[in-house]
Amino acid sequence: MHSYRDGAHAPWQIAIGACLALIVGNGPVMQFTFGVLIIPLSEALGTDRGSISTALLVGLVTTGVATPWVGRLMDRHGVRRVGSFCILAFALLMAACGWLAHSVATLILLYFLAGVFAAGQTPLAYSKAITAAFDRQRGLALGVAAAGVGLGTMLMPMVAQWLLNQFGWRGAYVGLGAITALIALPAFRLMVVPRAGSGAACVSAVSAQADAAEAAALPGWSARQARSSGIFWTMAGAFFLVALAVSGTIAHIVPLLVDRGVSPQAAATAISTAGLSLLVGRIFAGWMLDRCPAPHVAILFFCLPLAGQALLLLDHGASAGLMAAVLIGLGLGAEIDLIAFMQSRYFGRRAFGEIYGYFFAIFMFASGFGPFLMGQAFRVSGSYEPFLLVSMAGLAVACLLMVMLSRRPERVASVDMA
Repeated sequence: MHSYRDGAHAPWQIAIGACLALIVGNGPVMQFTFGVLIIPLSEALGTDRGSISTALLVGLVTTGVATPWVGRLMDRHGVRRVGSFCILAFALLMAACGWLAHSVATLILLYFLAGVFAAGQTPLAYSKAITAAFDRQRGLALGVAAAGVGLGTMLMPMVAQWLLNQFGWRGAYVGLGAITALIALPAFRLMVVPRAGSGAACVSAVSAQADAAEAAALPGWSARQARSSGIFWTMAGAFFLVALAVSGTIAHIVPLLVDRGVSPQAAATAISTAGLSLLVGRIFAGWMLDRCPAPHVAILFFCLPLAGQALLLLDHGASAGLMAAVLIGLGLGAEIDLIAFMQSRYFGRRAFGEIYGYFFAIFMFASGFGPFLMGQAFRVSGSYEPFLLVSMAGLAVACLLMVMLSRRPERVASVDMA
């Protein structure tokens, strides 16, 4: 197999293609456009917003459950084949929401099916491709790819709003599906995993993994070995705590600031600022990962949202809320980079897809559970402060877990860098 793992001649079109494709990833298309569509959906289907929101919850949970299985399929049958099918199926099912959703039950079923195939349009396939092609600049490449999620988070809600204004909610779903297929499929097939001999800089290291025997010979641990290790659960615990804290705070930061007398316009600016810092955080974290020990980078980016939450507790002003959103967004922006990079260093590439799937599932569950817990804290106490205090403690524990991990050697580093 050809190798670009010295970094100097690495095929950067892989990272750029991944960035483009992830603009229409599962999060930007399925999750972050939902807020734009929820009111017209509830009016058209004659139900309340809570019932409509069940569809998104089902879709996100399904994606979390399906990601390890899709990762295992990619390990065994190749990234190109499995990823292409998942992207196309996900796009068609999102479009089908506009064609077929005539009741809440149908909408929930479509989101359930879309969630299954959305697992192939998460950062999973793109991280696997980048890990196979990069070594010394792996962190930066992962950061460039993950920046697409930040771009999509900012752009896709605006696209959905324009489609809604022009064509109604049914046309918006059809448009989102079409845009997903038209952007993600070409970027994925032509730039991320082009066929060998296509004339472009080929990632035969990725396509070669389509053969199960060769994949088993790659350096690293099996998924079973990883699951039975303390390193795996140390990482999983840290990422769960951070995702729980950050997602909960970001989801409720607008009502939190409005309750404190901040204007809705200024509070909405905090969300936009968080999205921008998410984008910057992913690239900066990737750049740092190539230069510093990964657990140390993780500690830094875990401390940033910790400082943001402390600022929310100590200062109730609009400017403090804006700065807190920046700090929290930086923490959220770094997580995807950290998961892929640290997994590749500690567990290698042998079962990258399946192991990444487990970590991403944990990330997804925490991302869904955090907003729920923060909402429940407000319902019970009338304040968001109890959640902020508990999640700050969780972030501190996550930092301690990274300190513990920094004392463990990167087990496969010596063989994975050959």
